[in-house]
Amino acid sequence: VRRDLDLVRETGATMHFLHLSTAGSVDLIRAAKKEGLPITAEVTPHHISLRDEMLLGFNPLFKVNPPLRTAADIEALHEGLRDGTVDAVATDHAPHAAHTKEMPLDEAPPGMLGLETALGVLCTAIPLEVQRIAELMSWNPARISRLDARHGRRIAAGEPANIAIWDTTTTWTVARQELASLSSNTPFDGMTLRGKVHHTIFDGEIVVYEGKAQK
Repeated sequence: VRRDLDLVRETGATMHFLHLSTAGSVDLIRAAKKEGLPITAEVTPHHISLRDEMLLGFNPLFKVNPPLRTAADIEALHEGLRDGTVDAVATDHAPHAAHTKEMPLDEAPPGMLGLETALGVLCTAIPLEVQRIAELMSWNPARISRLDARHGRRIAAGEPANIAIWDTTTTWTVARQELASLSSNTPFDGMTLRGKVHHTIFDGEIVVYEGKAQK
């Protein structure tokens, strides 16, 4: 992160930092933003909720890149979400065939499912205002990726009908066999989360209804 910030200073280019996971990285990004550098940054749901000690059982479901970190790092990520240092929450959704995640830890590929549990993990890990959640998971990602002509827009007549209907109070228990993904590599299986997407409309068509994918 420090090296890439130096490159931004040298070139004036914009840069987006993926998957911040350490307190040191958050501190560097915060200072660089105060300096006025043209940067944005994101965190993943698993890095704000899962601790490195979960790897003590050598379960490949908890293997990700960058790796899970300490409680102190997680708290630093939370503070970055609260104070605006972090611009977005990105799922880092990485499905894998079941047999690859059954390999020994050093041979198994890194990555876990993240899409269907992202909102619930965020709402469970850290209390945030509804508007801040929308910024982190819709408005800012659309702006950063330059998709804001169609996504992350206000709900109004004449606007693109790309809408997620969700709330932060619904509690639900993750069951990997009920997820829409053809893969099942989620460490959140069996966990109770608070916050759920109920419906999703894409291009005017309902693609998720009552929490179930329609396609």
